[in-house]
Amino acid sequence: MKIEIWSDYVCPFCYIGKKQLEKAIEDTGYSGQVELVYKSYQLDPTTPIDSHSTVYESLAKKYGMSLEKAKEMTVGVTERAKEVGLNYDFSNLMEENTLKAHRLVKWAEQQGDVTALVESLLHSHFIEGKRIGQDDVLLEIAEKVGLEREEVAKVLADDVYKNEVEADIQEGLQLGVRGVPFFVLNRKYGISGAQPQEVFEDTLRKVAEEEGLQPSLKMAGTGNAGICTDDNCQF
Repeated sequence: MKIEIWSDYVCPFCYIGKKQLEKAIEDTGYSGQVELVYKSYQLDPTTPIDSHSTVYESLAKKYGMSLEKAKEMTVGVTERAKEVGLNYDFSNLMEENTLKAHRLVKWAEQQGDVTALVESLLHSHFIEGKRIGQDDVLLEIAEKVGLEREEVAKVLADDVYKNEVEADIQEGLQLGVRGVPFFVLNRKYGISGAQPQEVFEDTLRKVAEEEGLQPSLKMAGTGNAGICTDDNCQF
């Protein structure tokens, strides 16, 4: 089963939706049978790279409201994040341009699995309040997940993989992506937004049934207590 995920690293619902999908895969028993492909999307590509505006200031400006109203807007999503084990702190967040982060992930895909990198980018922004639009922070994140610092520095210093990022965005638009997160399962089903958990689970089961996939067994108890194998019994 292939699941393509259009998301942005400053989208609070993208991190929530990611956690929901991961839990749904685990709870339905299809771990190890799902290929996750991360697609680029930018909520606001015009955000200055050197912006010093807080998320509250950015929201207030975007929606023409006071800072207090902007803060109130984040209360609901903070509570929603807690439901999936994420402790957002919007008071520490700055607005970020995510193009470099997306380019970094596109490059890292050529090196191997990007699961840890994607998780680290989201965690660094929403939980740690780090400036994921800045080179020094991206270098630190990349190095922590095992990427070569010097190679990453070269990627960040150039415009490489910008075309791939743009291609993802255009591909998403053709599929009907108008906001994120957006999940596409086997190019047959789409899930828009961080939907209720049962939506993720029901859709996974539907695709699995169509593809003839069998869920793995959920083991009860602990360890292999009281078991005999061909050459040994645990008395």
